[in-house]
Amino acid sequence: MSGNIHQVVLASGNHGKLNEMQHLLGGLNIKLLLQKQMGVESVEETGLTFIENAILKARHAAQVTGLPALADDSGLEVDALNGAPGIYSARYAGEEASDSDNNEKLLKALNGIKTGDRTARYHCVLVYVRHAEDPTPIIAMGQWEGFILEEPRGSHGFGYDPLFFVPEEHMTAAELESDHKNKISHRAVAMQQLIQQLQQKLA
Repeated sequence: MSGNIHQVVLASGNHGKLNEMQHLLGGLNIKLLLQKQMGVESVEETGLTFIENAILKARHAAQVTGLPALADDSGLEVDALNGAPGIYSARYAGEEASDSDNNEKLLKALNGIKTGDRTARYHCVLVYVRHAEDPTPIIAMGQWEGFILEEPRGSHGFGYDPLFFVPEEHMTAAELESDHKNKISHRAVAMQQLIQQLQQKLA
């Protein structure tokens, strides 16, 4: 790969996501820019899957900025809730919902369901487009299995991390050190796939 820094707009307004993804992309000459800083408004997520929504977001950001774009559509799928909150994870408790609002709604929805039946997984789909009409976007996917606790634990991470218990680690995603989380999470798995494909495209 050349030594040039590739500016890529991240189709998100989430600083936590920007920091996490910039860290994961550390080995590549890519500087991520939040779409909000580039004057890009969020696009309406009309897709019914993580893949559809990630493509919508990436194409929209590329269209407005003229830069390559990276979009992430991720969320939590809870088996006892028939896959909810799913693609609506970020706005589960409403369009302007905070992480704590969403966590509270999730706990209410699972009230009375015992721990063993609170199986869940995080999904992440990453889409990279070279330009708005890129006919061959890079699509990478990852998932992370766990359980939903009855009360939050930990102060790291964001989203549903304080409720998402990872059995292999004996702690929640919010209790994991960020460096370790960035090696094992759904986003880390998807990012490793993406990086392999990006190295070929940017070479």
